[in-house]
Amino acid sequence: MALESLFVILLVGAVAGWLAGLIVKGYGYGLLGNIVVGIVGAFVAGLILPRLGLSIGSGIAGAIIHATIGAVILLFLIRLIKRA
Repeated sequence: MALESLFVILLVGAVAGWLAGLIVKGYGYGLLGNIVVGIVGAFVAGLILPRLGLSIGSGIAGAIIHATIGAVILLFLIRLIKRA
């Protein structure tokens, strides 16, 4: 994996995690936590969205939207588990 690819993955993860933290109020995990939430959220969205027949555009903006949707789902699930 090239250094540029790693940088883009980290950037997309950070932005997606930060946006998801804003959407799901009260869940901010700092820079490293947001990157992890964004990357795991992108993986979750990669599993769920194609099965629902949803396709989001390509490029960095599409990747950020895709990862943000997954991160919001992930934070929602974390909130449900913490309340249980």
